[in-house]
Amino acid sequence: MTRETEEMLVRQAYEAQERAYAPYSHFMVGAALLAENDRIYRGCNIENAAYSVSNCAERTAFFKAISEGERDFTAIAIAGNREGNPGDYCPPCGVCRQMMTEFCGKDFIILMAKSRTEWKICTLGELLPESFSL
Repeated sequence: MTRETEEMLVRQAYEAQERAYAPYSHFMVGAALLAENDRIYRGCNIENAAYSVSNCAERTAFFKAISEGERDFTAIAIAGNREGNPGDYCPPCGVCRQMMTEFCGKDFIILMAKSRTEWKICTLGELLPESFSL
């Protein structure tokens, strides 16, 4: 993956973050999912007063892509922080990691953004080494 692609994905994740609906946690998350055909699907977290109905940004992006017929993915960028405050790296939660495992191999790339210019990269295999899959 080129530095230019990484920058573009992180930028798209921050743009998605602007649409987050998080009136309870005030933790805004955006994700930009890159399909193998170079199409990008963005997602944001969407909270609900009934907590279990809430959805993470990563899964929102995956659900959008899958509902459009995508099944092959290359990478995802994730940006998250409390409303307007500088954040730290934003790793996907366990549920999102398992969701990624359903559609992506261990080499799937995850960019965790700390800012628009700073992020770290790992693979799904590094974040979820003993994943459950059929």
